[in-house]
Amino acid sequence: MPLLTRRNLLKASAVAGAYGVGIGIAGKFGFAEAAPEPQLLAAVKTEAMLTEAGPTKDIMSWGHDGMPPVLRMTKGRPYAARLKNELDEPTTIHWHGLRIDNRMDGVPFMTQPYIYTGDSFDYAFTPPDAGTFWYHPHCNTLTQMGHGMTGVIVVEDPTDPEFDAEVVLNLRDWRLGGDGHFITPFRPRDAAKTGTYGTVRTANWHQEPRYDAPAGGLVRLRIAVTDVTRIFSLKMEGADATVIAIDGNPVPKRFSLDLLQIGPGQRLDLAVRMPDGEGAVATLEDIRGTAPKVIASLRAVGSSLKRDIGDLGPLVENPVPKADLSAAEQIPLILSATAENAAVESICGTLGYSFWAINKVPWPGDTPDPTAPLAELKLGKSYVFNLENTTPHAHPIHLHGMSFTVISSSTREVIPLVSDTYLIQPDEKVQLAFVADNPGDWLLHCHIIEHQKTGMTSYLRVS
Repeated sequence: MPLLTRRNLLKASAVAGAYGVGIGIAGKFGFAEAAPEPQLLAAVKTEAMLTEAGPTKDIMSWGHDGMPPVLRMTKGRPYAARLKNELDEPTTIHWHGLRIDNRMDGVPFMTQPYIYTGDSFDYAFTPPDAGTFWYHPHCNTLTQMGHGMTGVIVVEDPTDPEFDAEVVLNLRDWRLGGDGHFITPFRPRDAAKTGTYGTVRTANWHQEPRYDAPAGGLVRLRIAVTDVTRIFSLKMEGADATVIAIDGNPVPKRFSLDLLQIGPGQRLDLAVRMPDGEGAVATLEDIRGTAPKVIASLRAVGSSLKRDIGDLGPLVENPVPKADLSAAEQIPLILSATAENAAVESICGTLGYSFWAINKVPWPGDTPDPTAPLAELKLGKSYVFNLENTTPHAHPIHLHGMSFTVISSSTREVIPLVSDTYLIQPDEKVQLAFVADNPGDWLLHCHIIEHQKTGMTSYLRVS
C-alpha cells in the first residue's frame, strides 16, 4: 500500500466529510436514514503474487486489485457500501469492532440473510468510534478469510493529533504449498490445539515489505491481525514505538512497545518516532516462536523533522458507556475443551468436528433448545463477564456490537482498556464489564476460526 502523508489524509478526510453534509442520522448506533453514494465492494475470485513460485490462484478478495482496500470512514459521519457477490458461494461482510445497528452486522441468518451469487446487499451506518477496525465475511469463514477476504478499516477523527505519515499493516498467513497453490486449510489435530498455522506470512500481502517515512518524523502505524490462527508477540527494533491505542480505543496511559501479544481480531496503533539518519531502518518483529520474524520495516528518508513523541496530543476517548459495577449482573463464561464429536451445521458452516465449548456447550450443542442465546440481557443494564479459560491454549474472544472494559485478571495486572476482543491466556480468569446498550442478537466467539467453527461460539440477546 502507498505511504499516506498528512496532506493526503487531510484531503481524504475533506472528501469523506462532504458526504455527511445535511444527512440525518437516526438511532444511537448510527443506522443512517440517508447515506452517501455507496462504495462498491465486489466479492470476487482473483490471483496474486504471494510467493516467487508464481501467481496464487483462487484468491478471494473485494475487487481484482489484490489486497482488499483499506476502507476509510469518519467518526460520526454516514458511510455506505454495496456488496456485490461475484463468488460461486454465499457471503456477507462483518464490520469487526464497529458498534453499529444489528441489521448491519453481517452474520447470516442471525442479522441478515445470505448474499447469494449475483445478489447485492447495501450496508449503511455511521461509525460512532474512531480507531482501527477491520472487515471480513461471516460465511464459510475458514475458506473465505483464509483465501484473502480480510481488510482493514480506518475510522478517522478530525481532532486526532498530527502525524507526519501513516502506514496500515494487514497481518495474515496463507496455507500454500511449494508451488504457491492453496493446500488443505486445517488439520483436525491442530484445530483441537492452537489452530492450523499458515505456511507463508505476509503484511499487506507481501513478505517483509519496507515503507519509506520521514526521518525524525512521527508515523502512525496501524496494525490489524486478520489471520485465522496466528498470535503475534510484537517488538520494534531501531526506533522508539509508543502504544497509543488497542482495538480501536485509546489506551488509558501510553507505554513503550517492549513486547506486546495480540491475537486474531485485535488491532494495535503505534506512534513510531523515526530515526534521524537518512536510510536508517526501524523493524517490526514477531518474536513469538523459536526466532524473531521480520514483519515489516520503515526506512527513514530526507532531513530529520526532529519531532518529539512527547509532544503528541491525546486521542479522544470513544463514547463507550461505562458499566455501573455496583449494579452489574455477573455472567459466567467458561472456555473448555469438549469430547470430540461430529458437529452439526452451525453459524458460518461446520468443519465436521466439535472440540471446544462455552459453559460446557459446544455450539449449537445438545440442549433442549440448541440455538438459544447464552444469556438474555436487558437493554441499558450493566453486566460483567466472568471469563475463565480452563484450556492450555490462548483464545481471542470477540463480542459483536458492543465494547467492554477490562477490570481484573487472575494472572496479571491489567489496564482498564476498552475493547471488543480479549486474548485470554491459559488458566486465566478475567472480568470484562460492559453496558448492554445495543439491541439485537450479538455473536460471541473465539477468533481462532477453527475454534469458532468447532464449538467455541454462542450469542447474547439484548432487548
